Amino acid sequence: MGAGRAGARGRARASGVADEPPGVAVVTGGARGIGRGIAERLVRSGHRVVVTDVDGAAARRTAEEIGARAGLAHDVRDPQAHHDVAAEAARLGRLRVWVNNAGVGHDGDLAALSDAQVRELVEVNVLGVLWGTRAAFEAFGSRGGDVVLVASLAGLGPVPGLSVYAATKAAVVSLAMSVSAETPPGVRVHALCPDGVDTAMVQAMNPDGTARALVHSGGRLRTVDEVADAAVALVGSRRVVRSVPLWRGGLVRTTAVAPGPAARLLPLFVGRGRRVAARSE
Repeated sequence: MGAGRAGARGRARASGVADEPPGVAVVTGGARGIGRGIAERLVRSGHRVVVTDVDGAAARRTAEEIGARAGLAHDVRDPQAHHDVAAEAARLGRLRVWVNNAGVGHDGDLAALSDAQVRELVEVNVLGVLWGTRAAFEAFGSRGGDVVLVASLAGLGPVPGLSVYAATKAAVVSLAMSVSAETPPGVRVHALCPDGVDTAMVQAMNPDGTARALVHSGGRLRTVDEVADAAVALVGSRRVVRSVPLWRGGLVRTTAVAPGPAARLLPLFVGRGRRVAARSE
């Protein structure tokens, strides 16, 4: 055996996946955007992928286009729906990866959001992730697997104009850290926290809002490809929380430690973000 292969196997054993072949992977909210990007990469790596989305027709169309094995209608707010997806995935083989990507991103101050928007943010972004993670654990059984939770940089610190969204993503990050400490060694839980990403969700933000400015304050928006690559790279690793880019994660965590002083710097970040957004239009 060559030194290169020996080194690769050693790294694989250290990550907990050894020489296991690809298995079945579920990607929620996979019809478009980040979810589609993740699903495409998992297909290319040999996984038998199940794409799910609240828009069942879009999920089936995406599955056909990227070579996934199935596309299913899936409302993540329904606990039983996750078990139904897991059962369909089991028909394809052993489930090894579950990506909780489905999410909504209503922007606006807490008082400005409607009751329906607040409820949807919590039910999709928090409860949907909880139900999906529980269903994945049950499907993994004693054999283990990876759960990737697509959170957000907003979950690491204060983000005015996205207060409810940020709270839901903070819950996802906290869930990953706590549950990671609960699970047996064969089960790995990861939270990915990307900065602003060039998706329909960001494009739909209020163009004059604080949230849109802060999303752009880190410079250019990240691409779907960058975030999808980072998500798939977590599979098999022991990394629990990863931000994209790494430096932004450190900066936002600093504002969480000192929210008072950070608030006084808010106009600077908002001004920078508006200039960046204007240049990108």
